[in-house]
Amino acid sequence: MALLSESTVGHRLLPRRIHYGWWITIGVAALMFATVGVGYYGLAVFLRPLQEENGWSNTAVSGATGMYFTVSGITGFFLGPYVDRLGPRRFLLVGVSLVGASAIALGSVSTLAGLYLVYFVQAVAFGMAGSVPVNSILTRWFITRRAEAMSISATGVSMGGIVLSPLGSRLVGIGGVSLAAPVLGVLVLAVGLPIAAFVLVWEPKTVDSEPDFGAPNPAADTTSLGDDVQLRVWTRAAAARTVPFWAIMVAFLLVLMAQTGFLLHQIAFLEDRLGSRDAAAFALSTTAFGSVVARLVVGRFADRLDKVLVSSLLFLIQGLSVLGVLVFDSPVMTYVFVLIVGFTIGNIYMMQTLLVAEKFGLVSLGTVLGVIGLAAQAGSGAGPFLVGWLDDWSGSYTLPFTLTAFTTLASAAVILLAKIPVDRRSAMVEPSIA
Repeated sequence: MALLSESTVGHRLLPRRIHYGWWITIGVAALMFATVGVGYYGLAVFLRPLQEENGWSNTAVSGATGMYFTVSGITGFFLGPYVDRLGPRRFLLVGVSLVGASAIALGSVSTLAGLYLVYFVQAVAFGMAGSVPVNSILTRWFITRRAEAMSISATGVSMGGIVLSPLGSRLVGIGGVSLAAPVLGVLVLAVGLPIAAFVLVWEPKTVDSEPDFGAPNPAADTTSLGDDVQLRVWTRAAAARTVPFWAIMVAFLLVLMAQTGFLLHQIAFLEDRLGSRDAAAFALSTTAFGSVVARLVVGRFADRLDKVLVSSLLFLIQGLSVLGVLVFDSPVMTYVFVLIVGFTIGNIYMMQTLLVAEKFGLVSLGTVLGVIGLAAQAGSGAGPFLVGWLDDWSGSYTLPFTLTAFTTLASAAVILLAKIPVDRRSAMVEPSIA
């Protein structure tokens, strides 16, 4: 059923001398540039302007942001099994359309109820066009080169931060949210819809192709890449009977709660320290730039590394770097530490998918990632709200950012439990590619 609904226009029109796996990688990067650049980094850009233009508190706007991540996680949770069974194309088309339309609508919002409604719709859309469907495509196209491909495609996420954060900030300065949000919404539609409709293909066999660019990585750690792992069908209940499932879920809930709380308040926090909103937006772009560089470096080698240890190290570096931002308040050291934070953020999102795929395979990735992603998104939702509430309560960002740093350090210990081997007998389902 999924195969019949696939568009192969891109495969027919794009140059054949480039393996179509590369076009999938580039297409996902461009899609995430638009959808995540607006649907994730846009939240940070609009946080302070929405407060200033409407007289709303940090807690009120942060609450809408918190709801956003929780709802997008719930969407991914329910979507996962359907993506595994039907393919992601129809969900991507609807999701991209609604991300763009809701961003356009944000420009007309004048009440808190309207803000929560628009963010609710955009959250559902972000769940439909986000991690679960996109990573399900990549996981099927790449096996021994999975980290390499994800590091390249996820560069689009960081480029969204590098380009769209300062662009959004500049547009806010010119015409407020009423100008910036519609412009970014139109960009999502113009970039995302053609890619979702004509470029992305669910599985290599749809276009008579093969995974890994047609050239498996001989240096990859293939311990968990055989058919006994990758083609194992998991139910949610079976996955929940394993220690690695809970280790991954709890660790990423904690780290993304802390990470998102810091990132979405970073512009508001640094605006006073650096003297202007544009300077603070540039600092966020610096963070995004760091994620591009580090993700490409780590992605080049991650297929042959212990992903649990890499994840723990990334969490440790991020927690210490957030403390560095608090302790060293000079502009130069601020940029240094937000750059180091950037070195970790993109890789952390990538490692979540890589760990789930390594432990639970590609056939049930949407099903298992949907559950873990729900917990992670709930954490991402709680983080901005708690940081905003604690800022209102304490009068500064010192207390909430200190707590985010120590929460991140705690996650570095929790993820080590994912090294415990998965008891595959608990799946109680025979390997299948159906």
